[in-house]
Amino acid sequence: MRKNILFKVCVIMLALVCIMSCGGNKGQNGKEKAVKTVKSNKAKKKPLFTPTSAGGPYEVLVVYEPNDLLTGAFDTLYNVLTDDVLGLSQAEPSFDVMKISSNHFSKNLHLCRNIIMMNIDSRMYTQCKFKYSQNVYAYPQIVMNIQAPDAESFKRFVKTNHDVIINFFTRAELNHEAGNLKERHNPMIGEKVMNMFGCEISALPELNKTKTGRNFLWASTDRVNKDMNFVIYSYPYRDRRTFTDEYFVRKRDSVMKANVPGPREGQYMMTAYPFVLFSDETVHGEYAQVVRGLWKMHNYDMGGPFVSVARVDEKNQRVVVVEGFVYSPATDKRNLIRRLEASLYTLRLPDELDLDRNQFDLDEVIINPED
Repeated sequence: MRKNILFKVCVIMLALVCIMSCGGNKGQNGKEKAVKTVKSNKAKKKPLFTPTSAGGPYEVLVVYEPNDLLTGAFDTLYNVLTDDVLGLSQAEPSFDVMKISSNHFSKNLHLCRNIIMMNIDSRMYTQCKFKYSQNVYAYPQIVMNIQAPDAESFKRFVKTNHDVIINFFTRAELNHEAGNLKERHNPMIGEKVMNMFGCEISALPELNKTKTGRNFLWASTDRVNKDMNFVIYSYPYRDRRTFTDEYFVRKRDSVMKANVPGPREGQYMMTAYPFVLFSDETVHGEYAQVVRGLWKMHNYDMGGPFVSVARVDEKNQRVVVVEGFVYSPATDKRNLIRRLEASLYTLRLPDELDLDRNQFDLDEVIINPED
């Protein structure tokens, strides 16, 4: 009898030790961290009893101190956040910025999806630094702290890290949309992509019209205005020269000419070169050529923005290109093209079908140069 009791006590104590050791891991929800390393890219599940965050796409709430308005520190941050989105046919801000004094940062505002806290205090900080936390008050949520000892160093730091701030919150929003698409996407498009290319993708649920060609699939919302379009095609991979700027434009134009015609004969889609931006990025740990720019219709007054992601399918020695383009004359296009872009990053090549990663690792964006 005594042995049984002693055995049960030992089991309970061992369980408590395991729970305490698990609870002590860094990087839990609500725990602030200075970003220095690259961590796991897996999507995080919603914590229990955590409210859902609020706010529209690409909205950022900036929490400031009254003196931040007088010194110009807030204006510097505001100018960075509202800088024009690259690759659009008209000027649109990267983010819609709301501001609130820390004295009025109420519980209702705690639910905002993207929050920046301005922390300028010479008594607490000796250098400028980014820190961020996830899911502090709601889910999904990003709370970034920008720390600085004084207003002048804050302004210099924010200007220097313009791209870091923009890319960080852009990736957070792309992650949010990718999470939505994982739960609600277009199975019909996904089935066609699998049958034709052996790949998986979470396409926008609004896409309801499709057209196929040789190694080519086009899906669209088929709207007169605010029309969103998804395209996937492939071609043989030869060597790194396949990813030169000139090669991409020639290949894209030949594919679009054959598959995306205009209203009349002799009209077809083409790239509005040189209004094209090329960048080398990493998707699922592998190289990707990401292209943003403008398209136009040859011999027809029609055009808009596009974003393209080209990746190497080593198993089949081919390049797989996924692209989103928008036709939305005289209306804002930022949120439309960003939704399509989020879908492109959910592409899984044949060797990646077992991956559980649709999202960016935000730690890859912020590397504090002063650390």
